[in-house]
Amino acid sequence: MEHVRDVSELPKAHLHLHFTGSMRPATVLELADKYGVRLPEALVDALTSGEPPKLRATDERGWFRFQRLYDAARSCLREPDDIRRLVREAAEEDVRDGSGWLEIQVDPTSYAPRLGGLIPALEIILDAVETTSRETGLGMRVLVAANRMKHPLDARTLARLAVRYADRGVVGFGLSNDERRGMARDFDRAFHIAREGGLLSAPHGGELTGPSSVRDCLDDLHAGRIGHGVRAAEDPRLMRRLAERGVTCEVCPASNVALGVYEKPEDVPLRTLYEAGVPMALGADDPLLFGSRLAAQYEIARRHHAFTDEELAELARQSVRGSAAPEDVKARLLTGVDEWLARPGV
Repeated sequence: MEHVRDVSELPKAHLHLHFTGSMRPATVLELADKYGVRLPEALVDALTSGEPPKLRATDERGWFRFQRLYDAARSCLREPDDIRRLVREAAEEDVRDGSGWLEIQVDPTSYAPRLGGLIPALEIILDAVETTSRETGLGMRVLVAANRMKHPLDARTLARLAVRYADRGVVGFGLSNDERRGMARDFDRAFHIAREGGLLSAPHGGELTGPSSVRDCLDDLHAGRIGHGVRAAEDPRLMRRLAERGVTCEVCPASNVALGVYEKPEDVPLRTLYEAGVPMALGADDPLLFGSRLAAQYEIARRHHAFTDEELAELARQSVRGSAAPEDVKARLLTGVDEWLARPGV
């Protein structure tokens, strides 16, 4: 029997974590009480029990229910101190899980109405990230994400804003929300602006819809990374393309099961993608609603897909290589992975 090592001590990068979804349950409950926000009963039950809410987002009604819970939690973020608290706690959770680099994803338009506008909202977030990174030692940057449910012109505005703050901690540009709504090519201009400004292209695709949405992200948005991308496993030619181009898929196993993309953890095609050579960065997505953070995703790979410690170490390396971290940070984390693997297991 193989001796196993603690995955929470395995150095890794976290490339798929949404802003509101990173909150601790206790923080949401405390802020809701502070501001008199009445949370949906399903959300309160989930936050107090530690069990994720029953969600199935594979149909539009299920996605609407998920979005309603998410929006309710986001409504509890009202002041700059709330933002600073969220960022600090997200970093603390990541450090506890062995992360040495975190790229947190945010659509600042969601917070702008309560924080004085779009630019002040992003500046508050970036200031919080800079301070938290310095104080915790966690490398931390921001990926600005447009909402595919909104007009493509809104995405262009966000892309320009993201580029403007590329020297203040923005490293990438994404596209989130229900991928069944809106065509990827409708957002090609926004992604062109972002790429021209030196930002990584990292749209969501291949979660709620199949391999075609991953191809659209590659062809229309010139993605350097794919948010989720797990459905690429259904198309061997697409997997070869991702492998040959070194496009990292930000795979979120617990999220996939919680949203009904797959029935059970063992159904998530981690092994298929891995053996096809598709680079992966395991992510927690929205731990507030899905109930597990970063290290737990590696435990899923170990427990349900029989990943050895050597293979888990390679997953961690892939997450680091797929990140926007500076080369010296990557080198330090990769050395840490080798040191983790050199330790005796238990």
